[in-house]
Amino acid sequence: MTQRLDYTRQSPDLVKKLVELSIANRKAGIEQSILDLVDLRASQINGCAFCVDMHVKEATLHGERPLRLHHVATWRESNLFTSRERAALAWTEALTSIPAQGVGDDLYEHVRGEYSEKELSDLTFAIMTINAWNRVNVAFHVVPGSQDKAYGLDKANLA
Repeated sequence: MTQRLDYTRQSPDLVKKLVELSIANRKAGIEQSILDLVDLRASQINGCAFCVDMHVKEATLHGERPLRLHHVATWRESNLFTSRERAALAWTEALTSIPAQGVGDDLYEHVRGEYSEKELSDLTFAIMTINAWNRVNVAFHVVPGSQDKAYGLDKANLA
């Protein structure tokens, strides 16, 4: 598959704002390990090959264990995730594939049991952001690995 267009050249001001939001998400206070899991899970759900590739490499560079990365797709059946991570993954799934009836109170209360109001708000913005990246990369067929050198992901040694 070849890339359809280079959206970074076509909409540089908008890309800059999305990058700024991504950077702000990283500084908001949610643990990097949870953000890595959230980015990977949303990207899996959305079928964004570029982002799955990128976030596996980023998580590896951040010290994440390979087995946990393999288990993200089946996190409900895995015993490798903490209750806080499970709550983030459940919230990610609900906000990435919003059910017709909306996000239920039971899930909200479960996630609220693991996160403060500020953390839950920050987590929600992180999920919104990865979904935006997924959509633009899926729309324009951005090739997995095509930006590895530019983003320093070649250092993950996963080529």
